[in-house]
Amino acid sequence: MKKTLIFAAAFAIVPFFAQAATLVFPSDAPIASVAIPDAWGPKETISGIEATSPDSAIYFSIDVATDKNMDKVIQDAVKFLTDNGVTIDDTTKRDSGDVEINGMTFGSVEFDGKDADGPVEVSLGFASPSEGKMLVVTYWGTKATQDAHSKELVGILTSLKPAK
Repeated sequence: MKKTLIFAAAFAIVPFFAQAATLVFPSDAPIASVAIPDAWGPKETISGIEATSPDSAIYFSIDVATDKNMDKVIQDAVKFLTDNGVTIDDTTKRDSGDVEINGMTFGSVEFDGKDADGPVEVSLGFASPSEGKMLVVTYWGTKATQDAHSKELVGILTSLKPAK
């Protein structure tokens, strides 16, 4: 009985220690790394990584850009959002200011918007992990449920590091 209780107690705390994958991207010439909970289904894309929260309330991606293709990467991010039914209200544009994350200056521009589920927050973030390289972070979150993921999101963003 005692072993059963110990096993049950140990099994009950497993969800508090969710597994997180550390992705180094792009895999052929690493620029940065980030830890994303496995439940978010992180995967490498052609230009970076992407993940979605288990309840589909939050989508984000991190794309690698250069000085030459930065505008195209931003245009592609906005096109992805609009292709997925997100309407961005340009009149709500606000600059979040800069913070330092693992030696990189990170800044973002945020907007209010709408999708099929209602009000959303959209953000485009920027960080430079190395000379001539830029990370473009695209965030799209349902306002009604995004707060439930705040700890995970802070963990993901604070894990973002330049590749060594």
